Amino acid sequence: MSVLGDLRVVAVHRDFRKLLSVRLVSQTGDGMFQVGLATLFFFSPENATTAAGVATAFAVLLLPFTIVGPFAGVLLDRWRRRQVLLVGNLVRVALTVVLAVLLATAGVGPAVYVLTLVTLSINRFLLSALSAGLPHVVPREQLLMANAVSPTLGAAAAGVGGGVGLLLGRLAPAGTWHDAVVLVGAAALFGAASALALRLGRDQLGPDVLLAPAQLWAKVVDVGRGLVQGAVYLVRERTPGLALGAMAAHRFLFGATFIASILISRNLLSDPADADAGLATFATVLAASAAGFVAAAVLTPVMHERVSPAAWIVACLLMAAGAQLVLAVTVTRPTMLAAGFVLGLAAQGAKIAVDTIVQGDTGDLYRGRAFALYDVLYNAAFVGAAALAAAALPDTGYSRGVFVALAAAYVATAIGFRSGMARARLVRAERGAAESVGLQVAARAHHTA
Repeated sequence: MSVLGDLRVVAVHRDFRKLLSVRLVSQTGDGMFQVGLATLFFFSPENATTAAGVATAFAVLLLPFTIVGPFAGVLLDRWRRRQVLLVGNLVRVALTVVLAVLLATAGVGPAVYVLTLVTLSINRFLLSALSAGLPHVVPREQLLMANAVSPTLGAAAAGVGGGVGLLLGRLAPAGTWHDAVVLVGAAALFGAASALALRLGRDQLGPDVLLAPAQLWAKVVDVGRGLVQGAVYLVRERTPGLALGAMAAHRFLFGATFIASILISRNLLSDPADADAGLATFATVLAASAAGFVAAAVLTPVMHERVSPAAWIVACLLMAAGAQLVLAVTVTRPTMLAAGFVLGLAAQGAKIAVDTIVQGDTGDLYRGRAFALYDVLYNAAFVGAAALAAAALPDTGYSRGVFVALAAAYVATAIGFRSGMARARLVRAERGAAESVGLQVAARAHHTA
């Protein structure tokens, strides 16, 4: 069934419509907030013209997803989720207004980075609360449809918010408040989302039983222990661990190129003094990468009929290496667009294949922990890429040596992953044969007894 078809089914429930309205307004504000920050950090005339500046901004934007994400669910078993939506959005209003004032008066400084980090961390709790509240507003048999509809429409709302934010930024008059206008608009939407949450009952979204502080701490410890146990299991099972390792390496290398593309668009392919031109250039590169993502969604299932997921991961890594070598030879607008498309295809194609391996080769008892670890590695790799970019890239973003090194790292990852998967299949086959022999021996002993 399509998203619109699913929506028609679940939208008959009044409380679902109330919760969805909170999500749509809140995520529209998210889109505006994130575009405002991206434009400010990376494409304002006075900011982020250096590799270290871009890397620092990226670390701030991604750390909440790396650190807060795994523990958000635990705290939502302690706090009333309706109150999280109400109070969390109100706190975001205050933080965003303070950010806007700081930008208008003092510019980007340590306080802006800290407040941004806190605001984005709160966003992780809000998204988790919206998902955790769904079982309380739709029947159990329609939960799958609600889970398909809500995030999809929320992502669309964030896209709309981003578009509105870009338009506001274009229309805002030049001056000290130029960069703050979009954030003020986002704050207004956060306030509206908080007001909409009042239409839901205080205890309506659960949790049904509130955890005591001691239980909460025990659950936090359990999450950390579970991640460690999941990592041990994945390494022991070999194939899912290797797939996650390849994903993390690919994400790390892709992240370094992504940061380089911001600097190249900003400082090399455009006049460094013309931030709008830099933003337009980067938008075309991003569009090419997005087209690669779409192509991967079409091509990967076709390739799955012809090659194994592991072989497709190797192919994607080698495609990415080829794109890096093209950039090592020359950086022009056409080569950037071509490389962006190939890297987008390779990144998303490899991710789909990794998902398939992890889902198929991980026991159900460990699958949840495997994907929690997956999310941590996925975001942490990009933070690591920011550190690499700060240390290795010049402010123009272009270094022939760095691109050659990235190409070599892609090839090395492909070779290591291919040989590791070959050994892993052999070990798994031997283990399966040994278990089969053991069962036969046990069966004979039982029969004889």
